[in-house]
Amino acid sequence: MFDTNEVFIIAEAGVNHNGSLELAKKLIDVAVEANVNAVKFQTFKAENVLSKHAQKADYQKQTTDADESQFDMIKKLELDVTTHNELIAYCNEKNIMFLSTPFDLDSISLLNDLKLPIFKIPSGEITNLPYLRKIGNLKKKIILSTGMADIGEIEDALDILIDAGTLKDNITVLHANTMYPTPMEDVNLKAMVTIGNTFDIAYGYSDHTLGIEVDIAAVAMGATVIEKHFTLDKTMQGPDHTASLEPQELIDMVKAIRNIELALGISVKKPSKSETPNIEIARKSIMARTYIKKGEVFTVDNLTIKRPATGINPMRWDNIIGTIADKDFNEDELI
Repeated sequence: MFDTNEVFIIAEAGVNHNGSLELAKKLIDVAVEANVNAVKFQTFKAENVLSKHAQKADYQKQTTDADESQFDMIKKLELDVTTHNELIAYCNEKNIMFLSTPFDLDSISLLNDLKLPIFKIPSGEITNLPYLRKIGNLKKKIILSTGMADIGEIEDALDILIDAGTLKDNITVLHANTMYPTPMEDVNLKAMVTIGNTFDIAYGYSDHTLGIEVDIAAVAMGATVIEKHFTLDKTMQGPDHTASLEPQELIDMVKAIRNIELALGISVKKPSKSETPNIEIARKSIMARTYIKKGEVFTVDNLTIKRPATGINPMRWDNIIGTIADKDFNEDELI
Protein backbone atom coordinates (compact mmCIF):
# COMPACT_ATOMS: atom_id res chain seq x y z
CA MET A 1 0.00 0.00 0.00
CA PHE A 2 2.82 2.40 0.83
CA ASP A 3 5.77 3.55 -1.25
CA THR A 4 8.25 1.92 1.12
CA ASN A 5 8.88 -1.69 2.08
CA GLU A 6 9.53 -0.74 5.69
CA VAL A 7 6.92 -0.55 8.43
CA PHE A 8 5.01 2.71 8.07
CA ILE A 9 5.28 4.45 11.44
CA ILE A 10 2.75 7.16 12.27
CA ALA A 11 3.54 9.46 15.17
CA GLU A 12 0.11 10.45 16.45
CA ALA A 13 0.22 14.03 17.68
CA GLY A 14 -3.57 13.96 17.80
CA VAL A 15 -4.77 16.77 20.02
CA ASN A 16 -1.59 16.92 22.10
CA HIS A 17 -0.91 20.36 20.61
CA ASN A 18 -3.47 21.71 23.13
CA GLY A 19 -4.76 24.12 20.47
CA SER A 20 -1.37 25.80 20.03
CA LEU A 21 0.29 26.14 16.60
CA GLU A 22 3.64 26.54 18.32
CA LEU A 23 3.21 23.26 20.23
CA ALA A 24 2.01 21.53 17.05
CA LYS A 25 5.21 22.55 15.25
CA LYS A 26 7.31 21.34 18.17
CA LEU A 27 5.55 17.99 17.91
CA ILE A 28 6.41 17.86 14.21
CA ASP A 29 10.04 18.55 15.09
CA VAL A 30 10.02 15.61 17.50
CA ALA A 31 8.49 13.33 14.87
CA VAL A 32 11.17 14.39 12.37
CA GLU A 33 13.94 13.69 14.88
CA ALA A 34 12.48 10.25 15.56
CA ASN A 35 12.51 9.42 11.81
CA VAL A 36 8.89 8.35 11.62
CA ASN A 37 7.12 8.17 8.26
CA ALA A 38 4.27 10.54 9.09
CA VAL A 39 2.97 12.81 11.83
CA LYS A 40 -0.79 12.82 12.32
CA PHE A 41 -3.21 15.29 13.83
CA GLN A 42 -7.02 15.30 14.17
CA THR A 43 -9.50 17.36 12.15
CA PHE A 44 -12.99 18.06 13.44
CA LYS A 45 -15.69 20.58 14.15
CA ALA A 46 -16.92 19.99 17.68
CA GLU A 47 -20.49 20.86 16.66
CA ASN A 48 -20.41 18.10 14.04
CA VAL A 49 -18.87 15.44 16.27
CA LEU A 50 -20.78 15.43 19.55
CA SER A 51 -23.75 16.87 21.31
CA LYS A 52 -23.23 19.38 24.09
CA HIS A 53 -24.56 16.76 26.50
CA ALA A 54 -22.00 14.04 25.58
CA GLN A 55 -20.11 12.66 28.55
CA LYS A 56 -16.34 12.36 28.73
CA ALA A 57 -14.69 8.96 28.77
CA ASP A 58 -13.41 7.91 32.20
CA TYR A 59 -9.80 8.43 31.18
CA GLN A 60 -10.65 11.94 29.95
CA LYS A 61 -12.24 12.78 33.29
CA GLN A 62 -8.99 11.79 34.98
CA THR A 63 -6.73 13.82 32.68
CA THR A 64 -8.77 17.02 32.20
CA ASP A 65 -10.92 19.41 34.21
CA ALA A 66 -13.69 17.27 35.66
CA ASP A 67 -16.14 20.18 35.52
CA GLU A 68 -15.52 20.79 31.82
CA SER A 69 -17.85 19.09 29.32
CA GLN A 70 -16.51 16.89 26.54
CA PHE A 71 -17.80 19.47 24.06
CA ASP A 72 -15.85 22.31 25.68
CA MET A 73 -12.76 20.11 25.92
CA ILE A 74 -12.92 19.19 22.23
CA LYS A 75 -13.84 22.70 21.07
CA LYS A 76 -10.56 24.09 22.41
CA LEU A 77 -8.60 21.54 20.39
CA GLU A 78 -9.98 22.34 16.91
CA LEU A 79 -7.53 23.22 14.14
CA ASP A 80 -8.86 25.69 11.57
CA VAL A 81 -8.09 25.70 7.85
CA THR A 82 -5.32 28.26 8.20
CA THR A 83 -3.59 26.16 10.85
CA HIS A 84 -3.90 23.06 8.67
CA ASN A 85 -2.19 24.88 5.82
CA GLU A 86 0.59 26.13 8.09
CA LEU A 87 1.20 22.67 9.50
CA ILE A 88 1.22 21.09 6.04
CA ALA A 89 3.72 23.70 4.85
CA TYR A 90 5.87 23.09 7.92
CA CYS A 91 5.80 19.31 7.33
CA ASN A 92 6.79 19.83 3.70
CA GLU A 93 9.66 22.03 4.85
CA LYS A 94 10.75 19.31 7.29
CA ASN A 95 10.26 16.53 4.70
CA ILE A 96 7.72 14.53 6.70
CA MET A 97 4.23 13.43 5.66
CA PHE A 98 1.34 15.32 7.24
CA LEU A 99 -1.75 13.28 8.05
CA SER A 100 -4.90 14.01 9.97
CA THR A 101 -7.91 11.99 11.03
CA PRO A 102 -11.29 13.49 10.06
CA PHE A 103 -14.08 13.04 12.59
CA ASP A 104 -17.00 14.38 10.55
CA LEU A 105 -18.16 14.74 6.96
CA ASP A 106 -17.06 18.36 6.57
CA SER A 107 -13.58 17.45 7.81
CA ILE A 108 -13.34 14.71 5.18
CA SER A 109 -13.99 17.34 2.52
CA LEU A 110 -11.46 19.70 4.06
CA LEU A 111 -8.69 17.10 4.13
CA ASN A 112 -9.52 16.00 0.60
CA ASP A 113 -9.27 19.61 -0.58
CA LEU A 114 -5.87 19.73 1.12
CA LYS A 115 -4.89 16.68 -0.98
CA LEU A 116 -3.99 14.33 1.85
CA PRO A 117 -2.60 11.09 0.35
CA ILE A 118 -3.95 8.80 3.08
CA PHE A 119 -7.20 8.88 5.02
CA LYS A 120 -7.17 7.51 8.56
CA ILE A 121 -10.53 6.31 9.87
CA PRO A 122 -10.69 6.33 13.68
CA SER A 123 -12.22 3.48 15.66
CA GLY A 124 -15.27 5.51 16.63
CA GLU A 125 -16.38 5.91 13.01
CA ILE A 126 -16.27 2.23 12.01
CA THR A 127 -20.08 2.02 12.31
CA ASN A 128 -20.73 5.39 10.62
CA LEU A 129 -22.04 4.36 7.21
CA PRO A 130 -22.31 7.83 5.58
CA TYR A 131 -18.82 8.68 6.83
CA LEU A 132 -17.33 5.41 5.51
CA ARG A 133 -19.08 5.79 2.17
CA LYS A 134 -17.79 9.33 1.71
CA ILE A 135 -14.19 8.28 2.37
CA GLY A 136 -14.61 5.19 0.18
CA ASN A 137 -15.81 7.42 -2.66
CA LEU A 138 -12.50 9.32 -2.59
CA LYS A 139 -10.66 6.17 -3.77
CA LYS A 140 -7.65 7.10 -1.63
CA LYS A 141 -5.37 4.96 0.51
CA ILE A 142 -7.14 4.19 3.77
CA ILE A 143 -6.04 3.14 7.25
CA LEU A 144 -8.94 1.75 9.25
CA SER A 145 -8.73 1.47 13.05
CA THR A 146 -10.90 -1.20 14.65
CA GLY A 147 -10.99 -0.44 18.38
CA MET A 148 -14.23 -1.60 20.05
CA ALA A 149 -15.19 -3.52 16.87
CA ASP A 150 -15.83 -7.21 16.36
CA ILE A 151 -14.97 -9.11 13.19
CA GLY A 152 -18.46 -8.64 11.73
CA GLU A 153 -18.33 -4.87 12.11
CA ILE A 154 -14.92 -4.82 10.42
CA GLU A 155 -16.38 -6.83 7.54
CA ASP A 156 -19.29 -4.41 7.17
CA ALA A 157 -16.98 -1.38 7.15
CA LEU A 158 -14.69 -2.95 4.55
CA ASP A 159 -17.67 -3.82 2.36
CA ILE A 160 -18.84 -0.19 2.46
CA LEU A 161 -15.40 1.20 1.62
CA ILE A 162 -14.84 -1.25 -1.23
CA ASP A 163 -18.38 -0.92 -2.64
CA ALA A 164 -17.88 2.86 -2.64
CA GLY A 165 -14.90 2.48 -4.95
CA THR A 166 -11.77 2.00 -2.83
CA LEU A 167 -9.48 -0.85 -3.85
CA LYS A 168 -8.96 -3.49 -1.18
CA ASP A 169 -5.21 -3.29 -1.81
CA ASN A 170 -5.36 0.36 -0.75
CA ILE A 171 -6.73 -0.47 2.71
CA THR A 172 -4.75 -1.35 5.83
CA VAL A 173 -6.71 -2.45 8.89
CA LEU A 174 -5.31 -1.62 12.31
CA HIS A 175 -6.06 -3.66 15.39
CA ALA A 176 -6.64 -1.25 18.27
CA ASN A 177 -7.98 -0.83 21.75
CA THR A 178 -9.49 2.54 22.62
CA MET A 179 -8.74 2.56 26.36
CA TYR A 180 -6.07 5.15 27.23
CA PRO A 181 -3.85 3.58 28.42
CA THR A 182 -4.70 0.04 27.30
CA PRO A 183 -4.13 -2.63 29.99
CA MET A 184 -1.73 -5.31 28.75
CA GLU A 185 -4.30 -8.04 29.35
CA ASP A 186 -6.67 -6.28 26.93
CA VAL A 187 -4.25 -5.83 24.02
CA ASN A 188 -5.18 -9.16 22.38
CA LEU A 189 -2.46 -8.76 19.77
CA LYS A 190 -3.21 -12.11 18.15
CA ALA A 191 -6.48 -10.59 16.93
CA MET A 192 -4.39 -8.38 14.63
CA VAL A 193 -3.24 -11.46 12.72
CA THR A 194 -6.79 -12.83 12.74
CA ILE A 195 -7.94 -9.65 10.98
CA GLY A 196 -5.26 -10.03 8.33
CA ASN A 197 -6.01 -13.71 7.74
CA THR A 198 -9.80 -13.32 7.78
CA PHE A 199 -9.91 -10.60 5.15
CA ASP A 200 -6.62 -11.32 3.36
CA ILE A 201 -5.70 -7.70 3.91
CA ALA A 202 -2.72 -5.66 5.09
CA TYR A 203 -2.79 -5.13 8.83
CA GLY A 204 -1.13 -3.13 11.56
CA TYR A 205 -1.56 -1.85 15.08
CA SER A 206 -2.69 1.40 16.66
CA ASP A 207 -1.29 1.38 20.16
CA HIS A 208 -2.48 3.02 23.37
CA THR A 209 -0.44 0.98 25.84
CA LEU A 210 2.26 2.51 27.99
CA GLY A 211 5.74 1.77 26.65
CA ILE A 212 6.88 0.42 23.31
CA GLU A 213 7.13 -3.36 23.69
CA VAL A 214 3.72 -4.14 22.18
CA ASP A 215 4.54 -2.12 19.06
CA ILE A 216 7.75 -4.10 18.62
CA ALA A 217 5.86 -7.37 19.06
CA ALA A 218 3.29 -6.24 16.49
CA VAL A 219 6.02 -5.67 13.92
CA ALA A 220 7.42 -9.14 14.62
CA MET A 221 3.91 -10.49 14.00
CA GLY A 222 3.63 -8.86 10.59
CA ALA A 223 2.27 -5.37 11.20
CA THR A 224 2.93 -3.07 8.24
CA VAL A 225 1.68 0.08 9.99
CA ILE A 226 2.29 1.22 13.56
CA GLU A 227 0.51 4.22 15.04
CA LYS A 228 1.50 5.61 18.43
CA HIS A 229 0.53 8.73 20.36
CA PHE A 230 3.35 11.02 21.45
CA THR A 231 3.67 14.23 23.38
CA LEU A 232 6.26 16.76 24.46
CA ASP A 233 5.55 16.02 28.13
CA LYS A 234 3.23 13.44 29.70
CA THR A 235 2.40 15.80 32.55
CA MET A 236 0.82 18.41 30.28
CA GLN A 237 -2.89 19.19 30.66
CA GLY A 238 -5.03 17.38 28.09
CA PRO A 239 -6.89 14.12 27.46
CA ASP A 240 -4.18 12.05 25.74
CA HIS A 241 -0.82 13.18 27.16
CA THR A 242 -0.50 10.60 29.93
CA ALA A 243 -0.94 7.67 27.52
CA SER A 244 1.56 9.07 24.99
CA LEU A 245 5.26 8.56 24.44
CA GLU A 246 7.67 11.33 25.31
CA PRO A 247 10.26 12.32 22.64
CA GLN A 248 13.04 9.93 23.68
CA GLU A 249 10.57 7.05 23.96
CA LEU A 250 9.38 7.73 20.42
CA ILE A 251 12.97 7.73 19.18
CA ASP A 252 13.61 4.45 21.00
CA MET A 253 10.47 2.88 19.54
CA VAL A 254 11.42 3.74 15.96
CA LYS A 255 14.96 2.41 16.43
CA ALA A 256 13.62 -0.81 17.94
CA ILE A 257 11.13 -1.31 15.11
CA ARG A 258 13.80 -0.75 12.46
CA ASN A 259 16.06 -3.24 14.24
CA ILE A 260 13.27 -5.82 14.35
CA GLU A 261 12.65 -5.30 10.63
CA LEU A 262 16.31 -6.04 9.95
CA ALA A 263 16.25 -9.02 12.29
CA LEU A 264 13.19 -10.57 10.62
CA GLY A 265 15.19 -11.01 7.42
CA ILE A 266 14.04 -13.48 4.79
CA SER A 267 12.30 -16.83 5.05
CA VAL A 268 15.26 -18.86 3.73
CA LYS A 269 17.37 -20.54 6.43
CA LYS A 270 21.03 -20.39 5.45
CA PRO A 271 24.30 -19.12 6.94
CA SER A 272 24.38 -15.35 7.14
CA LYS A 273 27.16 -13.23 5.72
CA SER A 274 28.48 -12.39 9.18
CA GLU A 275 28.58 -15.97 10.47
CA THR A 276 29.96 -17.72 7.38
CA PRO A 277 33.61 -17.27 8.47
CA ASN A 278 32.74 -19.07 11.71
CA ILE A 279 31.92 -22.32 9.93
CA GLU A 280 35.56 -23.39 9.68
CA ILE A 281 36.24 -22.31 13.25
CA ALA A 282 33.19 -23.70 15.09
CA ARG A 283 32.54 -26.90 13.13
CA LYS A 284 34.76 -29.97 13.04
CA SER A 285 36.48 -32.43 10.71
CA ILE A 286 37.49 -36.08 10.79
CA MET A 287 41.11 -36.42 11.88
CA ALA A 288 43.57 -38.95 13.23
CA ARG A 289 43.22 -39.78 16.92
CA THR A 290 46.58 -41.54 16.91
CA TYR A 291 49.42 -42.15 14.45
CA ILE A 292 48.00 -44.12 11.50
CA LYS A 293 50.23 -46.02 9.07
CA LYS A 294 49.55 -46.25 5.34
CA GLY A 295 47.36 -49.29 4.61
CA GLU A 296 45.83 -49.32 8.07
CA VAL A 297 42.03 -49.51 8.38
CA PHE A 298 40.25 -46.42 9.69
CA THR A 299 38.36 -47.32 12.89
CA VAL A 300 36.54 -45.61 15.74
CA ASP A 301 39.70 -46.15 17.77
CA ASN A 302 42.15 -44.34 15.47
CA LEU A 303 39.87 -41.56 14.20
CA THR A 304 38.31 -38.62 16.05
CA ILE A 305 36.39 -35.45 15.31
CA LYS A 306 37.86 -32.06 16.18
CA ARG A 307 37.99 -28.47 15.05
CA PRO A 308 38.63 -26.89 12.55
CA ALA A 309 36.19 -27.73 9.74
CA THR A 310 38.79 -27.65 6.98
CA GLY A 311 38.79 -31.41 6.34
CA ILE A 312 36.18 -34.11 5.74
CA ASN A 313 32.72 -33.32 7.11
CA PRO A 314 31.92 -35.56 10.13
CA MET A 315 28.56 -36.33 8.50
CA ARG A 316 30.63 -38.68 6.28
CA TRP A 317 31.90 -40.61 9.34
CA ASP A 318 30.15 -43.85 8.37
CA ASN A 319 31.65 -43.65 4.87
CA ILE A 320 35.20 -43.25 6.19
CA ILE A 321 35.10 -45.94 8.88
CA GLY A 322 36.38 -49.22 7.36
CA THR A 323 38.29 -47.65 4.50
CA ILE A 324 42.09 -47.85 4.09
CA ALA A 325 44.60 -45.10 4.82
CA ASP A 326 46.36 -44.12 1.59
CA LYS A 327 49.27 -42.55 3.49
CA ASP A 328 50.65 -42.12 6.98
CA PHE A 329 48.74 -39.75 9.31
CA ASN A 330 50.10 -38.10 12.43
CA GLU A 331 47.93 -37.47 15.51
CA ASP A 332 45.48 -34.55 14.92
CA GLU A 333 46.18 -34.60 11.18
CA LEU A 334 43.16 -34.09 8.93
CA ILE A 335 42.07 -37.17 7.06
